[in-house]
Amino acid sequence: MLFCPNCANVVTVLPSDMTAQNKWTCPTCPFEFPMDFQVTSRMYLQRKQVDDVMGGEDSWKNVDSTDATCPKCDNSRAYFMQLQIRSADEPMTTFYKCTRTQCGFQWREN
Repeated sequence: MLFCPNCANVVTVLPSDMTAQNKWTCPTCPFEFPMDFQVTSRMYLQRKQVDDVMGGEDSWKNVDSTDATCPKCDNSRAYFMQLQIRSADEPMTTFYKCTRTQCGFQWREN
C-alpha cells in the first residue's frame, strides 16, 4: 500500500485515459504521481503454531486399526479413533492415521 505524502491517505491507481501511463492519485487531495516502473511486492505470512487438540502422539497409543486406504501412500491399514467434535446431534468424526511409520499421514471423515 502506498500513501499520499500530503495527507497520508491511501493512493489508488487511476487508469490512463488519453495518456500512455497510469497514475497514482489521492482521492482527497490533488496529488498525482505517474507510474514510471512496475511496482510489485509480496509478503508471505507465517502460520501460527497450532497445538494438537487430540493430545499429540499419546492419543494414538491405545487405538485399534481397521481396513482404510491411506490417501497419501495407498496403505490398506490405518489406526482410527472417533471423537465428538461438533454438537451432540451431529455424528462423531472418525480420525485415521496410516500404520506405516514412514508415512504416518492423518486424515478424517465426517
